[in-house]
Amino acid sequence: MPNTNEDSTAAEAKVILVPPPPLPPPPQLPLLPPTVTRHKFFKKVAENSDPSVGGCEELKKMIKNRQSRFSGELKWLLYNQYVPSLIQEGPQCGLVALWMAGRLLNMAHEVPLHSIVEAAVSRGFTVQGEMFSAANMAVLAKEVFGCRSELCTGGMDGENKGRLLQQLTSGLPVLIPYDEDFNHEPCQRGGHRAHWAVISGVLFGIKCGSFNPDPDIPGLYYPSSDSPSLEDLNIQETYLVAKQGKSLRYQLWEYDCISRSNGQLLHIDPKRSSDGNVYVVPSGGVKAGLCGQIVLLQPMDI
Repeated sequence: MPNTNEDSTAAEAKVILVPPPPLPPPPQLPLLPPTVTRHKFFKKVAENSDPSVGGCEELKKMIKNRQSRFSGELKWLLYNQYVPSLIQEGPQCGLVALWMAGRLLNMAHEVPLHSIVEAAVSRGFTVQGEMFSAANMAVLAKEVFGCRSELCTGGMDGENKGRLLQQLTSGLPVLIPYDEDFNHEPCQRGGHRAHWAVISGVLFGIKCGSFNPDPDIPGLYYPSSDSPSLEDLNIQETYLVAKQGKSLRYQLWEYDCISRSNGQLLHIDPKRSSDGNVYVVPSGGVKAGLCGQIVLLQPMDI
């Protein structure tokens, strides 16, 4: 009889295991445009930054570095509330400024930026993220935050200046459209560089008063419980503390400089009007929508 065990062993010896073919390489993902990569990088940095980046300590350092510009004969009184930083994607400066302002409205839950964008688009206030109407901004803020919003027209001087400063010394935000220079500071380009910023604080140069001194910076003070009221401060100089969607850091602007910029927003940039994109511009153009206008936001329970 044939030896079945030997035959089986021989048959097994003839079996050659062929390895499976290698897997095809994964498809190469398209590279993100540099601008998109940059936006995502800065957004990630902003999300993970601590108060030393775009925070109150950095603001103090900025004031210290600028002390040579400030009069040594004045006391410098700082009111400011921290707001987070966020880098905009595309022409979202107004919506990003609104998102930052939400931090100061004592909301139970943070409203994400995408919800603000969706609300603005659904209301027909924007297509690309642009906001050329301060009136629409006030309506949008009330809708997404459930807050009070007040539209002030007629410029940043006179009665509006008093209302704006009272708002800031109460720890509440102000949204201001202005023309943005290459360094993000206010300039005058007739509206061609229209941009939005959130104002979170104010720095006053005053002659006298009882305040809490900063432990590190001579000449810098903070309000105390027995500080005089805003009406009784002998204010000599005023700077606004600002953030906007193209930088993580605070900026400090002379009041008159931002006021002049806000009051000359007249026309949309001709390059934008011919770039092939659709923008929502109110009847009357940029002048009717932004010029001399600011938006004050307050929690509903105030």
